[in-house]
Amino acid sequence: MDTEDHQTVDVLVRLAFVILARLQAHAAATDLSTQQVRLLGILRDSEPTIKELAAQMGTDKSSMSGAVMRAERRGLVSRAPDERDRRAVRVRLEPAGRNLVGAATRQFEVEIGELFESLTERQQALWRDFTLRMLVADAADRCVDL
Repeated sequence: MDTEDHQTVDVLVRLAFVILARLQAHAAATDLSTQQVRLLGILRDSEPTIKELAAQMGTDKSSMSGAVMRAERRGLVSRAPDERDRRAVRVRLEPAGRNLVGAATRQFEVEIGELFESLTERQQALWRDFTLRMLVADAADRCVDL
């Protein structure tokens, strides 16, 4: 690795820590863990199985089952049988979970948006495109659907 590669990695890690710190603060304000915030975020747009959730979040099925169970106890999510595979269950967002993640997302988007204020709209679009390419490549490497 040359110096430029090290700088790229350093910048990426620093940005990850900045975003994670802000995410943790928002999660704490809603009495959620960052894992639960991510879980609710995924469920906004889909009703995956526990196995699919585990793959998307990079964890095992047992840990994901526990996270879903904790969210279910709070009335944030529910489970329903998978219509195509009776052995599997689908996890869906309940209204309380949708309200919670909606409010948290709006606040988080404002705060993260502040990070991008120094960039032009074109630079922001390029950043989104490049980042999405990296995320898609990573998901493909892990055999995960985005």
